Amino acid sequence: MSFAASSFLCWRQSSARFTTRLPYTSKTSFSTTAPSWFKCAAVNLDNRDCRTSSTSSTFHNSNDRPKKRANSASTIFASASAILTSALIVSLSSSADKPKLLSTMPPVANAPTHSKVVIIGSGPAGHTAAVYLARANLNPVMFEGMMANGFAPGGQLTTTTDVENYPGFPEGIMGGEMMDKFREQSVRFGTVIHTETIGKVDLTSQPFKLWREGDEDKEQPTDTANSVIIATGASAKRMNLPGEEIYWQAGISACAVCDGAVPIFRNKPLAVVGGGDSAAEEAVYLTKYASHVYVLVRRDKLRASKVMANRLSNHPKVTILYNTVPVEVKGDGKLLKSLVLQDTVTKESRTMDVNGLFYAIGHVPATALFKGQLDLDEDGYIKTTPGSTETNLPGVFAAGDVQDKRYRQAVTSAGTGCMAALDSERWLEEHFPEQH
Repeated sequence: MSFAASSFLCWRQSSARFTTRLPYTSKTSFSTTAPSWFKCAAVNLDNRDCRTSSTSSTFHNSNDRPKKRANSASTIFASASAILTSALIVSLSSSADKPKLLSTMPPVANAPTHSKVVIIGSGPAGHTAAVYLARANLNPVMFEGMMANGFAPGGQLTTTTDVENYPGFPEGIMGGEMMDKFREQSVRFGTVIHTETIGKVDLTSQPFKLWREGDEDKEQPTDTANSVIIATGASAKRMNLPGEEIYWQAGISACAVCDGAVPIFRNKPLAVVGGGDSAAEEAVYLTKYASHVYVLVRRDKLRASKVMANRLSNHPKVTILYNTVPVEVKGDGKLLKSLVLQDTVTKESRTMDVNGLFYAIGHVPATALFKGQLDLDEDGYIKTTPGSTETNLPGVFAAGDVQDKRYRQAVTSAGTGCMAALDSERWLEEHFPEQH
């Protein structure tokens, strides 16, 4: 590329506009939004005088004489390029009192978006909180997350088929459909929902600072809020067995109370994996519907409390298989039909016909984001003040499975979402009355 063409390109990149006219005389008009130093410098090097205004500059040749009109586009381009080339020389000179053509102003960073209250999470707890806050004219903002914690927006219920134990749906409802209705109601009352994930938080001072995923390394947060409701949920631990993805919610579940009464499990042999109290409780619960329940325990004894262990061992519809783990799931392509089991001592394998497999090996709360700021229990769940959703940080509240390791139901999550909204509303009214 020629030097003149390069100069032209640099000028275009400086976001200025220009027009150059070569009429019958050699007088050249240069109208531009560029600063006056640029226009004057371009002319002074060519012995031209300069008269400027705040919006445009016109340059006059001191030896104006009529000439023939330029006959080619190359003449026009050459003249314009000469001016731009001169300007470029000036801009690259060592004179300290002249600004450089190629210098740019630093970008102005966008100020964080401030909200009265932000909800992190989009399950029953998050959306119930959103409905209550929106109806209180607090203009809540929700970050529902994109595959946050391994789930699509809406949380664990988006992976559930039939929900038959939530009031108001006498015929039952698909989990994904129910969460769509939750979301629709939140939006109807004015909740602003972002399908983005919060990747970093600073809850140490007001206003609380939040960074969206992808912006964690930036010094300035993307969002701020006076109150934050955490409803990020928890996810069941899985075994990632061969065939598990095929038969998840088609014979494999992590919640007996949620799914045990589903028709595909009724009067069928079922298996529960786990040796603690949760496994014992789920196995006993499933005896209401199953023809028989097998409890698969990795060790040679139960970890459950003595009371639960005795209840399980003495139940006529329960068989405990010690030193046994499932290693593969099999089915007909639609529903689970059998398990391949392995003895943890002898390593021998065998196949057992069952129509359901329930994981009871624990849950993982989505609290990694808050470690070091919020008080967590030994399992990672957020600690809240008994009878409320308050955390150890004023203005921060927790609702749903992220603070509930016992019940883990959609309806109990919704209940704590309501509590969190009311707790947040009262806290804001007390500490930020001007915003009400």
